[in-house]
Amino acid sequence: MKKIIVAIDGLKYSLGTYKTAVYLAKQSGAHLVGAFLEDVTYHSYKIHELVGEDGVSEDKRNELEERDTFLRKSAVEVFEDLCAQANVGCRIHHDRNVAINELLHESIFADMILINSKETLTHYSENIPTRFIRSLLSEAQCPVMVIPDDYEPIDTLAFLYDGEPSSVHAIKTFSYLFPGLGDKKAEVVSVNTGSPKKPFTPNGLLMKEFMKRHYPKASYVTMQGIPETEIVRHFQYARNTVIVLGAYRRSNMSRWFKPSLADCLMQELKLPLFIAHT
Repeated sequence: MKKIIVAIDGLKYSLGTYKTAVYLAKQSGAHLVGAFLEDVTYHSYKIHELVGEDGVSEDKRNELEERDTFLRKSAVEVFEDLCAQANVGCRIHHDRNVAINELLHESIFADMILINSKETLTHYSENIPTRFIRSLLSEAQCPVMVIPDDYEPIDTLAFLYDGEPSSVHAIKTFSYLFPGLGDKKAEVVSVNTGSPKKPFTPNGLLMKEFMKRHYPKASYVTMQGIPETEIVRHFQYARNTVIVLGAYRRSNMSRWFKPSLADCLMQELKLPLFIAHT
C-alpha cells in the first residue's frame, strides 16, 4: 500500500486539499498521513494582538493559544471524518518543530506529498510559488503534487515531455502511483524550441512504445515556441486535468535568474501539478 502525506496547516486548512487527498487515495489504494505542521513558532495571531494598556497580556496570550489549539483540533477532526466517510485509511502526525525541516524529513519515508499551492506557514499571503513551496520542491525526497484550493476529480492526464530522462521518470512515477487513473484521457505535450523544419520529439518511437504500455490511448501534441508561453496557452482553459512534469531541482542562483517551468505553471494555471525529480 502506498503512503501519501498530506501537508496541512491546521490554522488555515483548505477543504479542497482534503477532498483531493481522499480522491487520490481511492484511485491509488493509498494510506493517507495527515502531517499537521504545528511549528511552535507559528500562531494565528500577531504580536500586537497581545499588547494592551499595561503591556503584553498573558491572559490574552492564553486566550489566543486556546483558540489556536481549538482550530488545529478541528482541522484534524474534519480530515479524519472525510477519510472515514470514504473508507480511506489515515494516520495523523503532529509535526511541532520547524515545519519545512519536519516535512522534508517525512518525505524520505513517503511515496508522495500533497500540498496546497498557497501554503506559507506564516501569517501572510505570498505570491505563488511561496517560499515554503519552493523549498519543498527543491529538497523533497519524493514526488510532490501541488494543488489549487478547489477540488476537481481528474479526467485528463497531461504529461510534459522534453526528451530528457527526468520527464520520462515523472511519467513512470505517476503511472506507478496512480494505476487507477490509467483509463483517463492522456496527452503527451511537447514544445519545439528549435527550427520548425526539424522534427522535435527525440526518441519518438521509443517514447510511443513506452506510453502504449501505460496509456495506450494517449494523444500527442507538439507546439512551436517558448515552453512557458505555449504550455500556459495550451492549458489556460483546461479543467479536471493534472499536469505531470520532471525535475525542479536547480541551484538558488539559477532559480533567481530563471524561474522553473513549474513556477510559471503554478502562477498562471489553477491545475494540480505532479512534480518528480531524479
